[in-house]
Amino acid sequence: MAGHSKWAQIKRKKAANDAKRGHLFTKLIREITVAAREGGGDPNFNPRLRLAVDTAKAANMPAENIERAIKRGTGEIEGVNYEEVTYEGYGPGGVALYIETVTDNANRTVAEIRHILSKHGGSLGQAGSVAWQFDRKGQIYIDASRYDEDATMLAALEAGAEDLRREDGTYIVTTDVASFHAVQQALQERGIVFEQAELAMVPKATVRVEGAEAQRLLKLLDALDDADDVQKVHSNADIDEAALAEAAS
Repeated sequence: MAGHSKWAQIKRKKAANDAKRGHLFTKLIREITVAAREGGGDPNFNPRLRLAVDTAKAANMPAENIERAIKRGTGEIEGVNYEEVTYEGYGPGGVALYIETVTDNANRTVAEIRHILSKHGGSLGQAGSVAWQFDRKGQIYIDASRYDEDATMLAALEAGAEDLRREDGTYIVTTDVASFHAVQQALQERGIVFEQAELAMVPKATVRVEGAEAQRLLKLLDALDDADDVQKVHSNADIDEAALAEAAS
């Protein structure tokens, strides 16, 4: 998982600093809309919406955009009717891919995903073909330069986290789904500010991908991330450092 999570961090930094911010806002607005539709428009009583709003604020989305997205979700104003659809498939090197989308046209979305996978050496699988290789977990990302590792580890474990590991300059705190929001709140009460929190599909085991296959995989992940309807892409790839370094440059 290390390679793919590093790639995810690279993507987050790029999204925060380049012309793709508008594309990121589109994805965040869809998530807010669906979260409000499914659980109501009050973030205090809707953990998924609270997470989506916090993520949007961290990305500097204007408050009026957030409010409009919530109202579209609750039906207070008219908007597009989105549905959540998950796709499973494979990438170069036999890597498993779990692709979460929010779409207003599932036929369009599956056609686009199939095209992207085919173009970059991947393939679409049947429902359930790779999901068994992942566990649903909460992940909280903390700037390691700001906090002592032992103290952060202790705070996270006392709050109910399962694990903390360091990848380069980031602590990644892993929780079960039930404890996800409680751990966030406990860390905040300890004065620990996190960069991002998300529910992710964490692989039970990883597949090492190197050289040309790693480069092809990164291009595939990039293309999927850039697709309008794709919200998140999870993989079980352990991508070699040379490929990651080239992609980050």
